[in-house]
Amino acid sequence: MTLRNFLFFFFNIVTIVIFYIPLKELFALSLSYDPTYSHIPLIPLISAYLIYSERKKIFSDVENSFFAGSIFIIIGIALSLTGRSQESILGQNDYLSLMTFSVLIFWLGGFVLFYGIKASRNALFPLLILLFMVPIPAFILDKTISILQNASAEVAHGLFMISGIPFFREGLTFHLSELSVEVAEQCSGIRSSIALFITGLLAGHLFLESTSKKIILLLAVFPITIFKNGLRILTLALLGNYVDVRILSSTLHKKGGIPFFILALTVLGTVLWFLRRMEKRNLPTRA
Repeated sequence: MTLRNFLFFFFNIVTIVIFYIPLKELFALSLSYDPTYSHIPLIPLISAYLIYSERKKIFSDVENSFFAGSIFIIIGIALSLTGRSQESILGQNDYLSLMTFSVLIFWLGGFVLFYGIKASRNALFPLLILLFMVPIPAFILDKTISILQNASAEVAHGLFMISGIPFFREGLTFHLSELSVEVAEQCSGIRSSIALFITGLLAGHLFLESTSKKIILLLAVFPITIFKNGLRILTLALLGNYVDVRILSSTLHKKGGIPFFILALTVLGTVLWFLRRMEKRNLPTRA
């Protein structure tokens, strides 16, 4: 281990010690009952893998950048102090959001300090992936859930119409002959949306060259998600109405999203396959 790597390793330990309490709360929350945060423990592992796999490019030209690194470190400390002083006002989610962001800025300062601006630029994607460790601020999360919830209800409405099943819709509630199904916040698919978005981001980085194709892949996540949600709502409603109403309170309802998520991944993978084919067709042919 070089002196540079040893010093950065020591800086990592210092970071964990300084921010131990918010980091502990963050990972405790990610392992709790709330699925919105369940992806967080995987993010540093993904970032570390990307940095390791691209290490030759990232660390091809390293240097100490004391000034730039110190600025990030100071900003991280300032954000941390702000978060701690406003903890009672922010609430748990937004407090951890600000504190986690401050940890990342502080840690990024160490990376810039020990490896330089060029190495940081080369590692931009793996470093930006770490932002997914930050809990989504409440006002953004609530708005996103509301959009997904209403869009999923519209898709479910269309699927009910196509199925020919008699129903009556009242807002976000669908009334069938034997039961009523409400498209609640839990039906928004926020967890799978985050997972699909991260998957699309990684797939675009690993398998696509064109920025426009990467954007198209990410834009495909939203319609895929709401179609998956609408199909799940229709399936559960039909099973509950024509097979057994207890299905809506069973494990199939609470834990039955995996097959639909696999379907969504398959569709996203198909979009990726088409985009890769388009890129290969656009490659200049050699004489």
